[in-house]
Amino acid sequence: MRVVTWNVNGIRAACDKGFLDWFQASKADVVCLQEIKATFDKVPEALRAPKGWHAHFHPAKKPGYSGTALFSRDKPDEVWRGLGDARYDDEGRVLGARFGSLHVVSAYFPNSQDGGRRLDLKADFCRDITKKLAALRKAGSEVVLCGDYNIAHEPIDLARPNDNHESPGFFPREREAMTAFLAAGFRDVFRERHPGEGGHYTWWSYRSAARQRNVGWRIDYTCVGAGLAARVRDAWHEPQVHGSDHCPVGVDLK
Repeated sequence: MRVVTWNVNGIRAACDKGFLDWFQASKADVVCLQEIKATFDKVPEALRAPKGWHAHFHPAKKPGYSGTALFSRDKPDEVWRGLGDARYDDEGRVLGARFGSLHVVSAYFPNSQDGGRRLDLKADFCRDITKKLAALRKAGSEVVLCGDYNIAHEPIDLARPNDNHESPGFFPREREAMTAFLAAGFRDVFRERHPGEGGHYTWWSYRSAARQRNVGWRIDYTCVGAGLAARVRDAWHEPQVHGSDHCPVGVDLK
């Protein structure tokens, strides 16, 4: 199974920038999207029910904001939405699909915002999604958590760590929440395959030609439950793919 995830920063804008060509050429079995910024009626018609795919959406109640989507070649045995808390669920932040005993989850973690205005919400979200996915594993399922975590876990995961200790995505509480998530039985398989290697980023500011200079952050992940780690054949980023300020990332399972 090939699972790919991408924060498209607006599904309509991404379609105007070549998303559909990438989608059809991705060779993915499951594609997870974040920040679709569209209710179902505003999703481009070509993606509402694309040929050869099963499409599911979890838009935010607020128009033009947040939201997740999941496309799969095979029909899921179950589709679930949210974590049972309106603070996150009204923003369409979590969308899961079960294929047998495997849950693939598209998640858009909250941004803690300047000054940490939403840091408490972010910490609660991290705690609750960790609890939810750990419970699935305890019940005998496995998990791939795909998406924009909005967290650079370690200094190696951003180009300028010394300048960003008080920046959203690199607050100590966020990094600690990521550490707790991994300690709960999950694996950052991309980092495991690229230990000690800097320069692997998934988001770049639109300002100051940051992408051209590769001044970025690694905040998009495909983490897997520990029981899947031996089945991971590859984990990668696609920085050459444009159309958003994020790039796609993916994982291949045997």
